[in-house]
Amino acid sequence: MTFSIKTLNAISHAGLSQLPRENYVVSSDVEAPDALILRSANLHGVEIPPSVRAVARAGAGTNNIPVTEYSARGIPVFNTPGSNANAVKELVIAAIFLAARNIIDAAAFAHRLDGDAAGMDKAVESGKKNFVGFELPGRTLGVIGLGAIGVEVANAATGLGMRVMGYDPGITVEHAWKLSSFVEHVTSLEQLLKRADIVTVHVPLVDATRGLVGARELELMKKSAVVVNFARGPIVDAGAVVAAIDAGRLRGYVCDFPTPELNRHPHVVTLPHLGASTNEAEENSARMAALELRAYLEDGIITNSVNFPDAVLPRGEGTTRIAIANSNVPNMVGQISSLVAAAGLNIADLLNKSRGELAYTLVDVNGEVPDALLAQIRGIEGVLSARVI
Repeated sequence: MTFSIKTLNAISHAGLSQLPRENYVVSSDVEAPDALILRSANLHGVEIPPSVRAVARAGAGTNNIPVTEYSARGIPVFNTPGSNANAVKELVIAAIFLAARNIIDAAAFAHRLDGDAAGMDKAVESGKKNFVGFELPGRTLGVIGLGAIGVEVANAATGLGMRVMGYDPGITVEHAWKLSSFVEHVTSLEQLLKRADIVTVHVPLVDATRGLVGARELELMKKSAVVVNFARGPIVDAGAVVAAIDAGRLRGYVCDFPTPELNRHPHVVTLPHLGASTNEAEENSARMAALELRAYLEDGIITNSVNFPDAVLPRGEGTTRIAIANSNVPNMVGQISSLVAAAGLNIADLLNKSRGELAYTLVDVNGEVPDALLAQIRGIEGVLSARVI
């Protein structure tokens, strides 16, 4: 079987090479693709061909994809959590140093120096007092969000001698195991904000996290504190940050999301969205996205979907697989099983997983699946998509 993948951005060859040429057509010109792979392309308002069965983003955030719309069509949206974690971690640690030592302002001052060597030496000695910073050992870092990136940042900060607090009510067992025992787990965002010298956010941009750090939260922080944001711009209220700095209630802000308001401020450092901009991160993300699509298209396996549950079922020899995306409603498995039995087929294995309002069902049967059976399954109320593999 041959699958076609449409690329909506330049995707690393390291990723696309995971899709064998004998089974995959990969191009930006595919007209009826089975799947889409992208990085930053904005899919909101873009008509997606009915042939599309899956979408994969080579990156963690999916706010450029209308996930709810795709869910209603039974289309899993994949991301690549952790693939760029090291790249973002390194930049966040760099940002902390930038804030602590006033490096950007100091470098700008040095580049503006003019005259002979003696004159520059004199200017350096008189001017460096304006850029006095602070050292990190003994300072407290508050990490909001302990996913793949947050855990790496927290662990790295402990290695720098910092006291580290972590806040994440939804931390997974996997990430908890990876978290250093030196990281203090706090159960209140208010507690973290009050105690931290530096606060860094590592949560996805969803309705609940938009403006997570706003005017009320900034009022809880120390006047000497710094906020670092390399997650998504709207998670921190930029206007509230500027107001807090102007009022002397915040030391500074370092982020990866320039805006006219932020760029004009002398106590704000903005970078041009460099978080995952390393060759290694791009390769890791592309490779992971390609493998996710391949597993789904070839075997119906779902891992790292932002809308559907993980579903991994080894395939039995000689079986045919039916993959069904459906609403999470009662008796769905019963209806499917009844139709399979009525078609004279034996179920060799079955997996049903749910996630919120959505569910996903894999049914392995002995023998071929007739078109009429697939049509009947698609006709069940609540079935969003169904295919035979």
